[in-house]
Amino acid sequence: MKKLENMLEHQLNEGQSVTYPDFESMWERIEHKNTTSFHARMSSGSQKQGRNWSKIALVSSFSVLLAAAPVYAAVHYNWDTMLREKGGIQAALAQNLGQKLDQSVTKDGVTLKLHTAIVDENRTVILFTLDVGQRQDSETWRVTEMTLKGTEGGNSSGEYNYLNWDEKNQIYNGYFESEWTPEKDTVNVQLVTNDIQAFSEQSLDLPLDIHSTETQSFPIGQEGMRSIEVKPFTQGQEKMLFSSAIIFDQPEAKEWAYPNIVGYKNGTLINSLPGGTFGTPGEKGEYTAQQYFKAEDVSGGQTTYKLQYMKKEKDVNGPLSFDLQLSKKQMESGTIKTSLNLPLEAGETDYTLENMVVSPTQIRVTVRSKDIDNGFPYKKYALEVAGKTLEGNLWRSPEGEPELTVLRFERPVDLEITKETPITFVAKYKVTQHGSYKITKNNDDKIPLLLTNISQKKQTIIQQLNGYPVKWTYYMQGSDLYVETGSEDARFGGINQTHIGLGKERILGKPLTVNFAGDGNNKAIDVYKDFKGTEATIYMFYYTTDDPDKETRVQIQL
Repeated sequence: MKKLENMLEHQLNEGQSVTYPDFESMWERIEHKNTTSFHARMSSGSQKQGRNWSKIALVSSFSVLLAAAPVYAAVHYNWDTMLREKGGIQAALAQNLGQKLDQSVTKDGVTLKLHTAIVDENRTVILFTLDVGQRQDSETWRVTEMTLKGTEGGNSSGEYNYLNWDEKNQIYNGYFESEWTPEKDTVNVQLVTNDIQAFSEQSLDLPLDIHSTETQSFPIGQEGMRSIEVKPFTQGQEKMLFSSAIIFDQPEAKEWAYPNIVGYKNGTLINSLPGGTFGTPGEKGEYTAQQYFKAEDVSGGQTTYKLQYMKKEKDVNGPLSFDLQLSKKQMESGTIKTSLNLPLEAGETDYTLENMVVSPTQIRVTVRSKDIDNGFPYKKYALEVAGKTLEGNLWRSPEGEPELTVLRFERPVDLEITKETPITFVAKYKVTQHGSYKITKNNDDKIPLLLTNISQKKQTIIQQLNGYPVKWTYYMQGSDLYVETGSEDARFGGINQTHIGLGKERILGKPLTVNFAGDGNNKAIDVYKDFKGTEATIYMFYYTTDDPDKETRVQIQL
């Protein structure tokens, strides 16, 4: 669960303004190579005002005059919509720091063209376009597995790409980013993509009975999907949870089908609530999902349900590759590296701000933890720089360094930063973890709870944890034991996962819900398949508590 939470946390940070299932923007989201295909998809759909686009366009137009430069020249192209959340890249283009590529490959009537590379100490970005010819209104295209090859250690890390449809010019604008940057001034690499694919949205009637607490099974027989199992859960008075699992006859279809349940009340689409998860692998390779709806939205009236999914229509098989010579030399003059070694909280040494790298496009702050089992404890983070507030995003730890947390802050177009610029790091909304996955000799930190008279009847126990009342509900359905936990106190963050017994003989509960630290949802459900007996001594790995008002401030530069 902890690993899954880390995988998906960046998805929330980057895509919080888009509600699933918005398929047009789904492939405008981050798809990191290091995890599952569902890791970290980011939408470019959210909008912020205040960009000085006219200034950027004016400066970029001078690129024609710079064409004689051997490597560097900003390409005159309108990337405004796609880069509205990427002020640092806009700033680099405005300063003519883009590296002209001007390479294209055409196959099966589809043209992938690389326009500009922006390379600095924090990241490598490539702007490209995808011309698919006569595009049908029902089509959604994506570029799969775009990667830099020839970098140290093989494929580069932390890669993603997304597309943004330009209605006016009838072309896709593309954005590729990698955490990799050249160690030398100039290096030779390859940019490779495996496939370019087109999809259409499809749906299938789903005769779901939300009043039944039993697991309901339905055949599918479409797009490599054999069948779906759905189990509804009531989450308090306000929410309904649909926990589903889909078995695929064609496992490769998991990469593009994105199945999800949609509801209609009196013919009007019901919006799902945030916090759902999709694509988590089940014990037998199933595609599992959890979706939340308002209870009042799915009750009463004429409510119908459909399984919505994507069908592959076209496939331009690769690989399509480009030989590139990339350099960060021109960006180095605007790069500032600072060793910090500052405590995150006064008087505490559990977390230390280790260093900061200010590049022309981005500010990166790394935080080191003493305990690799504990993630960064704050859920909101920002930099106050010369009177401006820069909101940050949390990125995955560097490979081989799980104790490091990387926070990235996009640099606005009009922000000048020197070694004398005042910079303050601000973190808010603290989440504290109590307990861990670590196995101790005496298990003193394990708090047992005895479940008695286990039967088909729902029974509850109220347990006090650190002063918080936690409600345990347990019951049998068929041969399976279900254990639900939660608290009416919003400052209780939730129990991550339970297990019955200790040591090698312990039985792990299978989580049916995926909760994120600080998401405001402390309700969780575990299931024990084929449970035998009428009693169980149950334990938790850890639980969390929330302090939304907690704030820490660290002066990085005076």
